[in-house]
Amino acid sequence: QVQLVESGGGLVQAGGSLRLSCAASGSIIRVKDMGWYRQAPGKQRELVALFTRGGRINYADSVKGRFTISRDNAKKTVYLQMNSLKPEDTAVYYCNARITTTDWADNDYWGQGTQVTVSS
Repeated sequence: QVQLVESGGGLVQAGGSLRLSCAASGSIIRVKDMGWYRQAPGKQRELVALFTRGGRINYADSVKGRFTISRDNAKKTVYLQMNSLKPEDTAVYYCNARITTTDWADNDYWGQGTQVTVSS
């Protein structure tokens, strides 16, 4: 069993900041890629930021220069620092990780989602 537990969402005014965290736990051998996705009402889930095991980082164009993804491999945790937030950043944010479990299977896992609301 693997769990991804997110924290850090909330309500913030435009221009403010929030930091999301996502910790993986369970029968884990290795955490490979870790990333953040978001889904706004009536829209498809979209990639926000991805941090590969090899150290490559990708951002959605809409968040470049404002969001920073980081990870702590020892803690199996990924973070998303969100600055200069805009109302259009309002969404449920989901953590995603590709994980090798103790049965040597590779699968994608999702967190439960955390609401981020940016007021204008």
